[in-house]
Amino acid sequence: MDKQLCVEVYVQDNFYQSSPTEPVENDDENLPIGVKTWENWFCKWMHMMQCDIQASSAYEIGLRLTNDSEIQTLNYQYRNQDKPTDVLAFAALEVDSPHVTEMETEDEPLYLGDIIVSVDTAQRQAIQQKHSLKTELAWLSSHGFLHLIGWDHPDEESLQRMLEKQVMLLKTLSIEVDIE
Repeated sequence: MDKQLCVEVYVQDNFYQSSPTEPVENDDENLPIGVKTWENWFCKWMHMMQCDIQASSAYEIGLRLTNDSEIQTLNYQYRNQDKPTDVLAFAALEVDSPHVTEMETEDEPLYLGDIIVSVDTAQRQAIQQKHSLKTELAWLSSHGFLHLIGWDHPDEESLQRMLEKQVMLLKTLSIEVDIE
């Protein structure tokens, strides 16, 4: 079965001249990465990680590109940390969730959750890492994606495995990064 993925991209007005409450459709020139590119990236990652993902005919991920102020608010609200962060992921499925066939309908994709990325922080980190904003956004979204499909990093060893998997995910996009 060929897996599909629908990606909704919501953007913050102060970055991309678009309403923060309206989904962006086919407005790729205002995004550093076009909607079709995001969809392509997530589809490649879905195919690579299919053994870690519950089987479904289609998938959906929400992706929100925002600023430090909004992500700080969310970080405080959901993680009790009153500071900006680079990426947050809110998984829709729990480890002990009902079997997909019980939840899935023919017309609706399986919703995996939301990834929220601070473009402010991504820009700073891209400069620090000496790579492009596109590379940093791919790096951060791959990290969020892994969280949505059940990966976590409660200790240094699991963090290292997750970072290595992110490197592999980015290689599917022909993006090379080094982890130190």
